[in-house]
Amino acid sequence: MKVLFLHGFGSDPNGIRPTTLREHGFAVIHPALPDDDYAESVRIAQQAFDQSRPDVVVGSSRGGAVALGIETGQTPLVLIAPAWKHWESDATIDSTTQILHSRHDDVVAIEDSQELLRRSRLPIAQLVVVGECHKMTDKAAFEALFDAVERAVEN
Repeated sequence: MKVLFLHGFGSDPNGIRPTTLREHGFAVIHPALPDDDYAESVRIAQQAFDQSRPDVVVGSSRGGAVALGIETGQTPLVLIAPAWKHWESDATIDSTTQILHSRHDDVVAIEDSQELLRRSRLPIAQLVVVGECHKMTDKAAFEALFDAVERAVEN
């Protein structure tokens, strides 16, 4: 299964999440996105999407906002604490999107993900509350991520 992973602001595109996804058996495409240019990040992500045609797009924090800014057609999204309010203010999602967010996130408020679901007229069940903090690198967060990616492709 092919995953396009879009990293967050100040994150390493070769960091723990794409590395762990790869170790879990996923083929991971993970372009480097510039922190200082959101529009360029969207352009790079769109190019990576168009070239790789992934089965699912995973966006973490700012990478979640970038994921919302690209044309993915019917390809499902998995958003990890998406920072959409900071970058993509009029975002909506569809029923193929799943959101993972920690109740203890001190960078992106979980209420932002709840609002994204309300704006999109989608059930709160598309939000998985998991993880110890914004980084979402604890065991439960990774298990939820693996499950979300696998479910996204199955549906």
